[in-house]
Amino acid sequence: MDPTGTGADADVRRLVPRTDAVLRDPRLLRAAHRLGTARVKSAVHRAQQRAREGALPPDAVADTALSLLPGSAGGLRPVINATGVLLHTNLGRAPLSAAARQAVREASGPTDVELDLSTGVRARRGRTALAALRAAVPDAGAAHVVNNGAAALVLAATALAAGREIIVSRGEMVEIGDGFRLPDLLVSTGARLREVGTTNRTTAADYAGAVGPETAFVLKVHPSNFRITGFTRAADVGELTALGVPVVVDIGSGLLAPHPLLPEEPDARSQLKAGAALVTASGDKLLGGPQCGLLLGHEELIGALARHPLARALRVDKLTLAALEATLTGPGTPTGQALDAAVEGLTERAERLAALLAADGIDVRAVSSEATVGGGGAPGVTLPSAALSLPEHYAAALRTGAEPVVGRLEAGRCLLDLRAVPAADDERLAGAVRAVGRR
Repeated sequence: MDPTGTGADADVRRLVPRTDAVLRDPRLLRAAHRLGTARVKSAVHRAQQRAREGALPPDAVADTALSLLPGSAGGLRPVINATGVLLHTNLGRAPLSAAARQAVREASGPTDVELDLSTGVRARRGRTALAALRAAVPDAGAAHVVNNGAAALVLAATALAAGREIIVSRGEMVEIGDGFRLPDLLVSTGARLREVGTTNRTTAADYAGAVGPETAFVLKVHPSNFRITGFTRAADVGELTALGVPVVVDIGSGLLAPHPLLPEEPDARSQLKAGAALVTASGDKLLGGPQCGLLLGHEELIGALARHPLARALRVDKLTLAALEATLTGPGTPTGQALDAAVEGLTERAERLAALLAADGIDVRAVSSEATVGGGGAPGVTLPSAALSLPEHYAAALRTGAEPVVGRLEAGRCLLDLRAVPAADDERLAGAVRAVGRR
């Protein structure tokens, strides 16, 4: 370092371009329009400092500033889900369909979310999305939407059972994730829980013996993230409707109609046909839509829930309504396509990608794999799949790459399961693997 500041170091510092000059670069002007001037200026300052320290030539400041900028103004990064878990909670569960993404973009500006354009007066919020939900589940007398599945159950308990009893089986007192437990959630609403039966066996007679003047409703909860096998018994909705009190069913995963691959997964249509007064579910699971809570059932019950003061605090925004409606009325969702994908097609994709990558000198092979639904849906169900098998160190390198890919480790290898990866993303996946292989 030149202590006088008049030697080579000073010459380098004088050559570092001024901030305003760098910001006039057309590429940075476009980035400022997309990300904001403050973020772009910060990247320029960091690049200038590197140049002053001699870590890069002065004429590389603009290029370096560009490389330091994120792809978007948000902090969330898109990733390729190659875990083999279709609805991965840590990755945001269901990816939206192209139709839903387009609907969100169109709804991002001013919309008629609460305005009747023909009359110019206020209209019911989300009326077209609710109509689409009703059309998808004709057995529901009415429908309502809140911000997630837990909120749907909280609204039902608060509006219908505050200060009264909810009867629930001990075998259905589940923990829904991240330490949140169903009993705590329901008690927080002011309702009292009356547990019946045992962990593995609860009969209709157990419920009948508990019903009394203080009973608000009987609650059935699908144990969507675990299975109990062996000496078990659970009363079904048809048995419980004879008790003379409303039956509320939390199906969890958001399956609206039966699916041949998931015969044990409860669906809204079947539960309502069996006599359930109210069904609650999540929108971002097997339905394949945005995060929201669905309430379907008797018109008078849904009306009471929609008019409750808590409903305002739990309501969804216009973007969610737009995405939900497009999910219900548009073409198939990525979740549905992944669930129904033929294993033969997945195997062909894996073999093609493995051959291309092996030709680049990468240690890779196509292998059979098993995928799961995830997201608190279809516990115990496995789906035959195919994957790329890579050395273990690829797992961390792929997660932290420019195009993040999340796989799983199995038997000392990094597996990239293709069931949740759309075929259109195969080249992106291959590019990410090649980038790691070149390091």
